[in-house]
Amino acid sequence: MTNAHVKPIPEDSSVLIPRLFCRDPLAEIEFCRQTFGAVELNRRAGPDGAIAHVLITIGPAMVMIESEWPGVTMRAPKPDGSSPVAIFVYVENADDVVARAAALGATILMPLANQFWGDRTAWIMDPSGHVWTIAMRIEETTAEERQERWTRMTKQ
Repeated sequence: MTNAHVKPIPEDSSVLIPRLFCRDPLAEIEFCRQTFGAVELNRRAGPDGAIAHVLITIGPAMVMIESEWPGVTMRAPKPDGSSPVAIFVYVENADDVVARAAALGATILMPLANQFWGDRTAWIMDPSGHVWTIAMRIEETTAEERQERWTRMTKQ
């Protein structure tokens, strides 16, 4: 049953919100705060008093940090870079963000490099095992330029 006075998508919410399941949610929150400047919006404790759920923002985007719970099938990723999901985040300065992440214990899976489509990117795995693509735009390219560069790269 719906209430006609309630909007199905809250005005102050992202439409898509990744949920990161963690063995140590407090460590993930701190990693996101120090690496990306994340801001905590909401925190909920479980019956044992430990963190169950935290809602943060990274820029205008929302991310939920969740604890593993009995009865909930989702688990934190293995800390080996094999996570089937990677979070792509644009930042003002990819070099600074990657350096901060590494100083906080992140593993660099793919070093910073300029990409054919006009971004500078790196892949990192945070200490909780979540994989992030850190990116910043360094060049505006046309679809034709991107296709030409891609063709040149793949013919080598």
